[in-house]
Amino acid sequence: MKVAVVGVTGLVGGVMLKVLAEHKFPITELIPVASARSVGKQIHYKGKDYTVVSMDDAISQCPDIAIFSAGGNTSLEHAPRFAAVGTTVIDNSSAWRMHDDKKLVVPEVNAHVLTEADKIIANPNCSTIQLVVALAPLHKKYGIKRLVISTYQAVTGTGVKAVQQMESERNGTDANMVYPHPIDLNCIPHGGNFGEDGYTSEEVKLVNETRKIMGAPDIRITATVVRIPVYGGHSESVNVEFERDFDLDELRTLLEEFPGITVQDDHENNVYPMPLFSQHKDDVFVGRLRRDFSNPKSLNMWIVSDNLRKGAATNAVQIAQHLMEHKLLRQSSEILNT
Repeated sequence: MKVAVVGVTGLVGGVMLKVLAEHKFPITELIPVASARSVGKQIHYKGKDYTVVSMDDAISQCPDIAIFSAGGNTSLEHAPRFAAVGTTVIDNSSAWRMHDDKKLVVPEVNAHVLTEADKIIANPNCSTIQLVVALAPLHKKYGIKRLVISTYQAVTGTGVKAVQQMESERNGTDANMVYPHPIDLNCIPHGGNFGEDGYTSEEVKLVNETRKIMGAPDIRITATVVRIPVYGGHSESVNVEFERDFDLDELRTLLEEFPGITVQDDHENNVYPMPLFSQHKDDVFVGRLRRDFSNPKSLNMWIVSDNLRKGAATNAVQIAQHLMEHKLLRQSSEILNT
């Protein structure tokens, strides 16, 4: 496979290279792509140095796959250009997620929707990915009626400048303020931009993307997004109201047997998911499973995952692996020759 990584010098782009190597993705030719100011820089991948190229150079090489992590405007402008030369684009921005004609995919949940005709595939928001992985087996068995979600999101989800703000505050040096308030020793209930209804864009993403991925437009969902001063690993407190009642032991087994989930649920020994221990791992960690005694047929659960890996890079690579394994990639060279 000839693979382009767009936004390769960014936070997610670097993790993307690590995941591609760890998953032994069969790259015969790597094309690292970044903005004009990074063209000519060197990146390292599997013992070899590569020169970062421009978008135009990458498109002219007709890669089989282009994995984007370069922002929504970049994706809107350039993803169709890659698709036009036969490249299958997997986009990590929010640009295409809610387009009716674009698939929004978490492989463990809805990879079956993908076809060879899908040339631009959307990677969901990091918080949505871990949420739907944990909910998918439960929805299939019990039917989800309503979700109340509170997220506790790492600064890496905002980007490298947010990490620098937190580190500057910890070091007592002048900080370039990415957030409207200090983030170290603080929690900021603000993710994205506020709408007229008081909800933020990150909260709206959780609602809309969850419904789309799970094919369940009628699930009632409300969300509150909070940014917390940790480097990596998003956490979510989720209250789930089901259509049908559940047995807690059976529910725990469903989670344990579902691909991509690790259950950590032993409160007697203080075993539960935490962001510190989710870092650099691909799984979604689930724990604090308990019946909600205040509401019939309802469950409380705690979900944690590395937002740069499963929440971004790993999910994108898994989409690419699915396309390859199910022969849904028509190589761009074939398209150009027809």
